[in-house]
Amino acid sequence: MAASLALVAALCFALAATLQQKGALNLPTISLAQPASLLRLVGQTMWLLGTVALLTGYVFQAAALDRGRLSIIQPLLVTTVVFALPLGYFLTRQHVGRREVLGAAVIVLGLGCFAYFGDPAGGNENAPDREWAIAIGAIVLVSVALLAYGGRGGLSAKAAVYGTVSGMLFGLSAALTKPTLDYLHESVGTMLSHWEAYALAVAGVLGFVLQQVSLGTGRLAPSVATVSVANPLVGITIGVLLLDERFSRPTWHVALAIVGLALALIGAVVISLAHEGGREPVASGEETAAAAAT
Repeated sequence: MAASLALVAALCFALAATLQQKGALNLPTISLAQPASLLRLVGQTMWLLGTVALLTGYVFQAAALDRGRLSIIQPLLVTTVVFALPLGYFLTRQHVGRREVLGAAVIVLGLGCFAYFGDPAGGNENAPDREWAIAIGAIVLVSVALLAYGGRGGLSAKAAVYGTVSGMLFGLSAALTKPTLDYLHESVGTMLSHWEAYALAVAGVLGFVLQQVSLGTGRLAPSVATVSVANPLVGITIGVLLLDERFSRPTWHVALAIVGLALALIGAVVISLAHEGGREPVASGEETAAAAAT
């Protein structure tokens, strides 16, 4: 049941990314340096529909995390990029070539292997505050470094950088969903009395904003692929190191599961590096300068 819910969440996330990108393409530029450009998204019907799909995906993801382990649920979200390819082709005329199809096939093969041989068990719903502080601090430092030095290339590079940081924040918010839901089972008041719920909200909102900047470049494949890689990597790392989730099957099963996960992530990277022929790079000096400001 948890795996099925995760796949439905992935489909919702793919639909959300495609619709939000379609809405963003009607605007000249989406930039953190121009907050008004983010506010203009609210006036785009397609973007609003995409946001509804995104919120629906969050609900399914939360339901999956409530029933399953972080280190098995998050990798299944890599299928978001598989769903995004045909949606992007039909809705925003994104280029889907042999490299993208090959990457999608590798993702499906790898995740099938991971889901069959991997069986994370045990684990905790929460971790000591000190460990959370270290994990959050590390994610913040890496995110700041990427945003400061990694977004100086073309549109595809910017889509990848912002997508990576967004995926890291989504992975953190997914991990924080575990203790938040655990507190919610006691009562709403209990949940609101703990910092995890607020940290989840902050990470989720920041990830959402950065994803809009990434999608605003018009490069759907690298945007979705990098989110789909960074999200499970952060989730698995926190699941293993903080929540003490472990594989319960024999060693050779674990080895095959890890190989499968590696294949899935490689497939997502292949898609993110593929040339994409969707929205053309901006040509005018004014638009180029605006894009560079992101």
